[in-house]
Amino acid sequence: MTLPSSIKKLVDRLAELPSIGPRQATRLVFYLISRGQNEIHSLAQEIEAMAKLKICARCFFIHQNQNSLCDTCADPTRNQRIIAVVEKETDLISIENTKKFSGRYFILGVVAKTGILEDWQKLRLQSLKSFIEKDLGASSAGSRPGKADEIILGFSPTSNGDFNVSLLIKELTPLAKKVTRLSRGLPTGGEIEFADDETLGEALAKRS
Repeated sequence: MTLPSSIKKLVDRLAELPSIGPRQATRLVFYLISRGQNEIHSLAQEIEAMAKLKICARCFFIHQNQNSLCDTCADPTRNQRIIAVVEKETDLISIENTKKFSGRYFILGVVAKTGILEDWQKLRLQSLKSFIEKDLGASSAGSRPGKADEIILGFSPTSNGDFNVSLLIKELTPLAKKVTRLSRGLPTGGEIEFADDETLGEALAKRS
């Protein structure tokens, strides 16, 4: 059976999304069709609105503010000298939902299993180094210029996460008084974005 080209194109596009294969993508498309034209138009408008989103110039999280910073980075009450480095936006959201972290974030992007950073990730890491060396150095009062008080490596406790942490520690140790990672309160092999708030909060509080 030959499907209309509009359906086939959407199935192919959805199948590229994480955890969505061709069969699941086909089910989603026909589910949308069954909801009717109003639902399809509404979804299309919501997707189109995403094109207006911006990427924060400091932490690389999404926002829709007039300036270049997201709400967290623009918040003067956040401690800019304590920085949580995470791989994904969903990891940031999970940590923020614990309401136990008052520093700032930095999204590096998902690191390959080889530990080799993509060019865009290297540029992001360089922007973090520049912020610490210049901005924190200029605003330092009584502490060593050009160093963060703490960099927290908020990586999932998987074998890949452990490997990437070991590599990043070498990169980031010169930039902070201390580099820590989340406590093993998180189950080994688990993902940060799927941890409950209490478990993740404890892992954050007992970091070392």
